[in-house]
Amino acid sequence: MVWPPDSPWSPWWRTSDKAIRKAFKLAGVKSSDIVYDLGSGDGRTLIIAAKEFGARAVGIEIDPLRSFISTMMIRIIRVDDRVKIIRENFFDVDISDATVIFVYLVPKALKRLKPKFLKELKKGTRIVSIQYEIDLPIVREVAYKDKYQIRLYKIPHK
Repeated sequence: MVWPPDSPWSPWWRTSDKAIRKAFKLAGVKSSDIVYDLGSGDGRTLIIAAKEFGARAVGIEIDPLRSFISTMMIRIIRVDDRVKIIRENFFDVDISDATVIFVYLVPKALKRLKPKFLKELKKGTRIVSIQYEIDLPIVREVAYKDKYQIRLYKIPHK
């Protein structure tokens, strides 16, 4: 699927479970973390964060159908004690309690998010981005199946 990189809206791209696991390993996700997925789609990222890494997870999804589906999946898989879905625009939600942010968003959205990240996130908060770069110093970067890059960033001192 081709998507214009200067589009302000992100399409729904499914990230493979293996890529999600690789991203979380890169970010060092553990049970003490609070993982936010901005544009959480079907909730698979959140489920993996909770079930396999023991983290608490918050998904922010504006689409009512995807929000409903992910809420149902979270209940069916029985991780609703560790995962919640917020059906809103992620630009309007306070993300300050996150220790890890997961994003697979287009460059224009990431550019708009950078000031929010710097304002709301604490020093050392990890951001893991699939495919597209954020204008922050990269801590580490790994390739995934010659398909795309997974990049890790940390919020610098304030």
